[in-house]
Amino acid sequence: MTLLTSLDALHEHYGTVGEASTIKEIDHLSPAYRQIIEASPFCALTTCGPEGLDCSPRGDEGSVVRVENEKTLHLPDRRGNNRIDSLRNIIRDPRISLMFMIPGWNNVLRVNGQAAISVEATLLASFEKANKQPRSVIVVTIETVYFQCARAIMRADLWNPDVSIPKDQLPTPGQIMQEIRHSFDGTKYDAEWPVRASRSMW
Repeated sequence: MTLLTSLDALHEHYGTVGEASTIKEIDHLSPAYRQIIEASPFCALTTCGPEGLDCSPRGDEGSVVRVENEKTLHLPDRRGNNRIDSLRNIIRDPRISLMFMIPGWNNVLRVNGQAAISVEATLLASFEKANKQPRSVIVVTIETVYFQCARAIMRADLWNPDVSIPKDQLPTPGQIMQEIRHSFDGTKYDAEWPVRASRSMW
């Protein structure tokens, strides 16, 4: 196996960065970048802590985040599994990365910056849905923002329903957990999940 083990070797192997790859990176939200973020119902949230990296899916009705201004995003932390891996990381290391995706759009938008966790009452109340408030709001200060070219999603044909894998060809969450712990009742877990989800969406 031939490995690249230095920056010099890596740069020599890949060559010069194209102009378009550097023009697109800025330190704030341009009008176009703001429009994209406000249209995005989903993002992947990446954080770093002493135990390592964590990547968490985040989604919401309409926009997954609220644009406060050209340098600030608000991401509500709605109900989930209470592992709070991302939040624990932010407390100890505020660096954060977000990757925004829009169904049907082949590009993605990436934001890197610093994060803090707010539990300010009026901010939480402003994100209320179905009489439920988020437990906290992640306040993201933008350091860099840029779009990623479409090749990865085009290669994956991600938005094409004709190549979607049928659900019955993949293991269910209950089956996964029962495979790990044989005493776990995966069938019951899967049967109860739709009602449980409907009651705990927000």
